[in-house]
Amino acid sequence: MTKVFYSIFLLAAIELFAQNPNQKTFCNPMDINYRYNWEQINDKISYRSGADPVIVNHKGTYYLFVTISGGYWESKDLLNWRYIEPSKWPLEDNCAPAALSVRDTMYIFQSTFQQRPIFFTTEPETGKLKFFNRWMPLIPDTLGPWDPAIFYDEDTDRWFMYWGSSNVFPIFGQELDHSKRLIYKGEMKKLIYLHPEIHGWERFGPNHTSPIKPFIEGAWMTKHNSKYYLQYGAPGTEYNVYANGTYVGDDPLGPFTYAPYNPISYKPGGFMCGTGHGNTFQDNFGNYWNTGTPWIAINWNFERRIAMFPTFFDPDGQMHANTRFGDFPHFLPTKTLTNKDELFTGWMLLSYKKPVTASSVKDNFSAANVTDENPRTFWVAESNKEGESITIDLQKVYNVKAVQIHFVDYKSDIFDNDSSRVYTQYKFYSSLDGNNWDLVVDLSKVKQDRPNGYFELSSPVNARYIKYENVYIPTPNLAVSDIRVFGNGIGSSPNVPKNLKVVRDKDERNAFITWNKVSDAVGYNILWGIKKDKLYQTYQVWADDREELELRALTVGQDYYFAIEAFNENGVSKASEVVYIK
Repeated sequence: MTKVFYSIFLLAAIELFAQNPNQKTFCNPMDINYRYNWEQINDKISYRSGADPVIVNHKGTYYLFVTISGGYWESKDLLNWRYIEPSKWPLEDNCAPAALSVRDTMYIFQSTFQQRPIFFTTEPETGKLKFFNRWMPLIPDTLGPWDPAIFYDEDTDRWFMYWGSSNVFPIFGQELDHSKRLIYKGEMKKLIYLHPEIHGWERFGPNHTSPIKPFIEGAWMTKHNSKYYLQYGAPGTEYNVYANGTYVGDDPLGPFTYAPYNPISYKPGGFMCGTGHGNTFQDNFGNYWNTGTPWIAINWNFERRIAMFPTFFDPDGQMHANTRFGDFPHFLPTKTLTNKDELFTGWMLLSYKKPVTASSVKDNFSAANVTDENPRTFWVAESNKEGESITIDLQKVYNVKAVQIHFVDYKSDIFDNDSSRVYTQYKFYSSLDGNNWDLVVDLSKVKQDRPNGYFELSSPVNARYIKYENVYIPTPNLAVSDIRVFGNGIGSSPNVPKNLKVVRDKDERNAFITWNKVSDAVGYNILWGIKKDKLYQTYQVWADDREELELRALTVGQDYYFAIEAFNENGVSKASEVVYIK
């Protein structure tokens, strides 16, 4: 190894493992260098964003494609992601992309209403893309293909495309002819529409309360045990209830039947809300994952992030992503999973609504906002200079195992991704007494853009205080929406919530849920499903809210079962007795 090569290798290793090189956990949203988006440049609105993810497992390496990112990411472990700028790319960038790996080749195709090429590569790690075909034929009536997905059925050696993003048109499907460079073959079929009058979760708006006609989009196909799961996102990316659903069929072009357990991926409560419009892939151990697009909406309604959730097919073929504690730390798998909850670390949120002090505060952007678990409220410092800081008093000594930070592009002036200036540098300290501090995270020596940085500590620390200290931020303002601290206390988990009651509305899409308060709870998880042993859905509620929830995500004519659990800084209670509603 030459001295020059060794230096480059060492520098890359330092950048890749700027923190704990033995990190075994991740925490949604994904910790990548979200790219600044040019969509609102004419309105002078600057923000980082990521949406509509597709993760492809190509020969044991993972590749992540995200809307309008100027490139894609590569990872060996689903944790450390390296950004790649490709040799060829659509002039207007890649929106809601399709990507697929078949044998030694990866195929990439953009959303479009015009003629566009399909790219391919056998070496995606280099960024070298070639044209597989120069122009896909136009689809009549300007139907796209927008939000495309390409599917290869290896059992039959047939190729298909699915697409659609509209509150008027359905999800479409059509066979492709690989012998003719994947041009359309046969008849274009209308496959699935939304039916919000029956499926409560398909209604638009916050908590499904808007009369606006909802949107169907983000098609994806997964084949499992000879069944075809045609997935879709609904009812719209702008709110907390964005979710993925599925129809199931015996043929890639249907007919398809609505899955009674829908939605398959749903996270309307907690910190990172929204799971819609992603894809389903398998990791190197054969485990399934479902990706999606949580909603941020600070600078613009379409400001978003990326998340991924472990996903399963139960013995009855029911597909379900596990979003329980979906924005808390989870282990990355090292084997085939046998239990839907085995990746959850049990590290609890220690920072919710804990007192905060800041070195300075600009206007009314209070420091208290960084512990409220709301990504749309934030603290702004008087300056963006080195040394500005914020300190969280956890009020007790806890065993701290991880921290996470979320920056805000408040009044940003950045519209490019020049790495010479677009990066973040900061430190975290811990303390038992608020006077003597130990450095636990140090990003001051590398130039990485970590706007949603998650850090598993090299060794857990006992601490009452956690301090963030700014070193460098590229934006005119230092703004932070949330600092989240994870670990465990030495006390008891909360008691099981009592007196769970579920009353179904005259409108069967809605149910009213109440329970008795648990005095030491930080929050509750409402668990529900279509069978007593299939409580795959979760709605997280904070304990300082009222002990009630109006759930508006049910399907007319479908029976349901409900339970509830409580959690605090020490752990999670057992689930309550199951309640049945017809």
